Amino acid sequence: MVDEGEVQHESARDIKIGRYVLIDGIACRVVEIETSKPGKHGAAKMRVTAMGIFDGQKKSMILPTTADADVPVIKKRKAQVVSVAETSAQIMDSETYEVYDIPITEEFQGKLTAGKEVEVIEAMGRRALSRVY
Repeated sequence: MVDEGEVQHESARDIKIGRYVLIDGIACRVVEIETSKPGKHGAAKMRVTAMGIFDGQKKSMILPTTADADVPVIKKRKAQVVSVAETSAQIMDSETYEVYDIPITEEFQGKLTAGKEVEVIEAMGRRALSRVY
């Protein structure tokens, strides 16, 4: 399922907007956090709403503020576009010179050309474009 090396455990209190969290095994970027006050018989709870970084799906989870949450290990790498097709681009990693195909999301449609520098985000064995320079 998930490589233990690709996931870290972090206190729920350390989760902030813009950081990453694992919800249902999917790496997500946190977009909203709501906390409730502790009740008569229980601890404070927090509702974390996040967007999947690879599929864009909205996910949410509720957990006590004293609990631990799984956080994916995110790697950001610079790469260069080798060629562009309709729905995918061939990318070469700037450090390892590895060449691989990556799907082009709507956000980057029409912005990629051969030779452009891009930033690729990598987590949980998957890759996605995150920025075009």
